[in-house]
Amino acid sequence: MQSAVPELAHTHTRPIQWVATATAVAGVVALSSVLQPDPATAAQPAAPRTGSVPAAAAPATTGVDFPLQCGRVKALVQKQASGDLDGDGIPETVAVVHCDAPMGTPPDGVYVLTRGADAAHARVVATLVDPQDRLTVTALSVDDGAVLATFLGYSSADVPSCCPDVKDSAKWRWKDHAFVRSTPAGTHSV
Repeated sequence: MQSAVPELAHTHTRPIQWVATATAVAGVVALSSVLQPDPATAAQPAAPRTGSVPAAAAPATTGVDFPLQCGRVKALVQKQASGDLDGDGIPETVAVVHCDAPMGTPPDGVYVLTRGADAAHARVVATLVDPQDRLTVTALSVDDGAVLATFLGYSSADVPSCCPDVKDSAKWRWKDHAFVRSTPAGTHSV
């Protein structure tokens, strides 16, 4: 019995055919790695423009030499707030700092920091509250270019440090190359 379909030569592979196929595939792969398409040139959507330079980071309080006499203990930053205080578009940092005393409540100092000449370190440019004023800052914020603080203090030098008897608040705003203090709320006893 014979087959209805004659035997075709191409239905039987020979080793030379495999070598030829492998060579052709290798040539295509090699050629495709040399001939690459041009980079895409479609227009990309532009980033939204805000019309301003990216915001600079506020100065950090680490490594700052605060004007405190702490003896054997270090200066401790209790609170901080940041914002542009002088209208130059670069934020400043306001820090509440006191000596890290092991006992009692040491008085706070409030300092304004700006970037140093090397931009890696900050420097103190103003003292808003001196620790010699014997105040404890309970709240601190920067709002619309003004520094706002609430603090506890003493009506006289005779009042013991344990028991502040005055609660006060203050507002400082940069004006004519200096921070000018105003009192948004009246002083009252606690």
